[in-house]
Amino acid sequence: MSENESSNSSNVADLQDNVAALQRQLFSLLLALIVVSGTLTVYLYRQASLIHKDIEAIKGDRQVENIVYTFNQNRAGMQTFLNELNDYAKTHPDFQLLLQKNGMASPAAKK
Repeated sequence: MSENESSNSSNVADLQDNVAALQRQLFSLLLALIVVSGTLTVYLYRQASLIHKDIEAIKGDRQVENIVYTFNQNRAGMQTFLNELNDYAKTHPDFQLLLQKNGMASPAAKK
């Protein structure tokens, strides 16, 4: 019986050592999780505050509104000019390659 008791006590001691090792590992992982989540929270808060400041600056900036308004006014003229370039490119293949390289060729001209 003493052999069984010594084997049982060594098994119990091994199990206790394993449980203690798992507890230490769990504690380390929980600590790492807290540090990583805290760091991520601070980073996301900083990004959100910067974006909020940028949005407020853009909302109050009349210059941006003027640029968008001017762009929208000239959009039809720009589209007409681009269509004329594509018409010219249909008869001049070298120019068509230049338009395609710069992404200005119309889908029909790209083939």
